[in-house]
Amino acid sequence: MALGRRQFVGGAVAVAGAATAGLGTTAFTPPARPAALWREFEAAPRTHPQIPYVGRAGAHAGARRLPRPRVTANVLAHGATPDGSADSAPAINRALAEAGERGGGTVLLPPGTYRIDDYLRIGHSGVVLRGAGSGRTTLLATRNLTELIGPYGSRYGGDKSSWSWAGGLVWLSPHARHASLVTAIRDRAWPFEGWTGNRRDEWTTLTALRPARRGDREVTVEDPSALRRGGLVLLRLADDPAHTLLAHMAGGGPGPEAYGWADKTKLTSYVPYEWPVRITAVRGRTVTLERPLPLDLRPEWDPRLVSGVVPLTDSGVVGLTLAAVETPQSPHLLDKGHNGVVFQCAYDCWAEDVVVRHVDNGFGLVAASACTLRRTRVEGRGSHHPYFCREGAHDNLVEDFRIAARTVPAPAGTQLHGINVEGLSSHNVWSRGVMEMGTFDTHRGMPFANVRTEITVENNGRHGGDASAGPLYGARFVHWNVTVTNGRAGLVKIDTIAPYSATVGISEVREFDQTDVPDFTGELHARVEAYGAPGTVRPRNLYEAQRALGNR
Repeated sequence: MALGRRQFVGGAVAVAGAATAGLGTTAFTPPARPAALWREFEAAPRTHPQIPYVGRAGAHAGARRLPRPRVTANVLAHGATPDGSADSAPAINRALAEAGERGGGTVLLPPGTYRIDDYLRIGHSGVVLRGAGSGRTTLLATRNLTELIGPYGSRYGGDKSSWSWAGGLVWLSPHARHASLVTAIRDRAWPFEGWTGNRRDEWTTLTALRPARRGDREVTVEDPSALRRGGLVLLRLADDPAHTLLAHMAGGGPGPEAYGWADKTKLTSYVPYEWPVRITAVRGRTVTLERPLPLDLRPEWDPRLVSGVVPLTDSGVVGLTLAAVETPQSPHLLDKGHNGVVFQCAYDCWAEDVVVRHVDNGFGLVAASACTLRRTRVEGRGSHHPYFCREGAHDNLVEDFRIAARTVPAPAGTQLHGINVEGLSSHNVWSRGVMEMGTFDTHRGMPFANVRTEITVENNGRHGGDASAGPLYGARFVHWNVTVTNGRAGLVKIDTIAPYSATVGISEVREFDQTDVPDFTGELHARVEAYGAPGTVRPRNLYEAQRALGNR
């Protein structure tokens, strides 16, 4: 790629104008014009039928400047060695734990290369691991998660390795929750991985909710006594026997109502739907939420606010490269766990200026919400999931990201996905990215209301997905201003498969051997605008335009 690092880090990725030399060129871009869909959205930003409201995605509602806690430790003082000559993982983990036990703080990794023979854990809120920059501080990981923790089978059976989509060599997860996950894995009691514990039974009702509509920020509660301004709660919606909640996530109407939900056992294991959100005000029985409701609240879904596991908040990883020892990529779904940075049961957390290299799986958001990945990059020998977003991950922001072309040919039997979202994950944003390989992946599991905007992709990956996980898409999925440099379709033009979706300003594409058919019968209510002409509509970036609208 000819695009320089200064250009990438500054966020000036030109997705529709003069594309980079490695991804082809665009000879002429017609003048930009306002998108009709955008004008519609401005009139109803929280309730548009095809475009979700994602203007507050990311840590601290998408804040450009994230917290910078005071420095409380330097790993050199704990015995870390920056010349790679000895295992520095114990020293780094001691420094991180000590910072957490003291109430939080920044742990410094000065310039150098730190060998780590164990994985690193951030399990306390308010703890930031800060290197001197991704070009100056390197963590060299010598072992994988199978060696460090043990094999991790799939709770859905078969011989698949769950390290193919979970766990990181830098793993941010609440201390107690992380301990319970590791214990379950070692006991071969393959866990659920989200906010309500290994069996999804660790929750307590705070209050029931009165009916409300998607897009509302104020809700009426039955009992406000357990609610506090600034508190983090889970909205919990249970499905009914007719699966009307799942149909609602797909946009409702004859197609979703006729769909055979009952035998999609993997999909139905993802409900109740759990959506973490902060409370910004409590006035009597009226509660104001940080973000608009993602779905209607109806009595048949038993809407309630609950508490789950203690979350990880205000923690992050900044300014470093995590390099796994280069080993051949594993056969599909048999990954050993040479994984990058993973956030799990985390809220208002972040990674910034972080590179992962030679990993099986790059950056993970597992039941994580309101997190930001900014100026991140996946590079090296090739990976299975460069970015994965699953198990009910919501309201996250991935911006100024890059997936570099692999440095070695892909071994036989391996698989490449790309920017993945699955498992009822909703309201996530991928913005200003360059993908030198990969695709816009879903693994079924009906993700809904997600946005991918201002991205250039050499669309050479394939999507995955188990039939028992149900539809590829729910409602309000948007691809906005996407340049496809090799002209291959592959889940970029989605108007023929995604209900109530919008495909705006994408390159002209052609189908290839992985051609998908609609999951739902009848009219999909999908919209297409400026097909074949990326960069010709305003706004260029849907997420940033929504942020500019403010809290309307």
